[in-house]
Amino acid sequence: MKPDADPRMAAPGGRGRVWIVAIVPLLLLAALVAVILWWGPADALRGDNYPPVERLTFQRVELRPDGILVALMNDGPDPVKIAQVQVDEAYWSFSADRGGTELDHLGRTELRIPYPWVHGEAHVLRIVTSTGVTFDHEIAVAVPTPQADLRSLGLFTMLGIYVGVLPVAIGLLWFPLVSRLGPRPLDFVLALTIGLLLFLLVDATDEGLEIAREVPDSFQGTVLFIFGALGAYLALETLAAWLKSHRCRVYELGDSGWMLALLVAIGIGLHNFGEGLAIGAAFTLGEAALGTVLIIGFTLHNTTEGLAIVAPLSRSRVRTADLVKLGLIGGVPTIAGAWLGGVVYSPLWSVLFLAVGAGAIAQVVVQITRQMAGDRPVTQFFAAGHVMAGLLAGFVVMYATGMMVG
Repeated sequence: MKPDADPRMAAPGGRGRVWIVAIVPLLLLAALVAVILWWGPADALRGDNYPPVERLTFQRVELRPDGILVALMNDGPDPVKIAQVQVDEAYWSFSADRGGTELDHLGRTELRIPYPWVHGEAHVLRIVTSTGVTFDHEIAVAVPTPQADLRSLGLFTMLGIYVGVLPVAIGLLWFPLVSRLGPRPLDFVLALTIGLLLFLLVDATDEGLEIAREVPDSFQGTVLFIFGALGAYLALETLAAWLKSHRCRVYELGDSGWMLALLVAIGIGLHNFGEGLAIGAAFTLGEAALGTVLIIGFTLHNTTEGLAIVAPLSRSRVRTADLVKLGLIGGVPTIAGAWLGGVVYSPLWSVLFLAVGAGAIAQVVVQITRQMAGDRPVTQFFAAGHVMAGLLAGFVVMYATGMMVG
């Protein structure tokens, strides 16, 4: 039985009074915050001679032909004034392009330092504030920072194709083999797929939390990673429910294998975006030179992702065009990640995208596990010998190829 509506809401002007009741607490809260800012109780407690809390973070360091460009942010609660700059223990002149030298909380600035850096050598930057506090940044290997020009974008595109698109496409060629497997071998391959994805999940989580520690404290990198992963998981759950209700009409097919393959491709694509971000950032930060061995390692590592995409399609009717679509979904994001990482690297964006990739992969693992276990308890299903062997094989394959990536 439907409860009666509140007569106060139905009365003329009732809704207006509700809005007033909702807004009044917000106005009082704004007034309270204004009083706190005007009075400054924290400043009154610590007195006039209390040293300020200063925290400067290096957002970006670019090596250019005319010197060094340093992007800084004030991550502390108190204002910071930049007084001097040292490079390799020598004081150098500098100019502030924007933001000036006095930064409030979350204030940003860019410093131009006309220092003749030496290609291939290490350099140490030191920012000295007006209170004498110093903040250091080490450039491990000095190489020119890639600029946003056609040549750099073209190189990052080729690199993304080498380590993302082509390996996934090669992995898709295992589809004819997968489609001929019997029930037990197919369970082995699907369990192997879960092992591959779990390895990627742990890898993305570890890397994301590591980079989160480099994010300025004000942005709460660890919290951002956790809720980013949770948001991606729930978003893919919603997408899976939509695909199931529409019976996978995206591909004009009605079997659950296509839904799983699409979700796997999306999860791997999001992970590969974060991988491309790391590759581009390695060039930007001058911390790595991606040689032939490293590119081959990425290629071997990512070829297994193509197998993960086609494994759910073993009982599906497949067209070549559909396999191409899935391969592009899984591989092309590597190119976009390399562009973003190489041109505008930011630890904050790295944490967010790695979190999205981790959440997406976790959701895909849950989806495949549900599909495989059916009505059986999950623990009972994974206790089967051939399933355990598949999981172990997935871990071993990813661990071995991951060693080549380093």
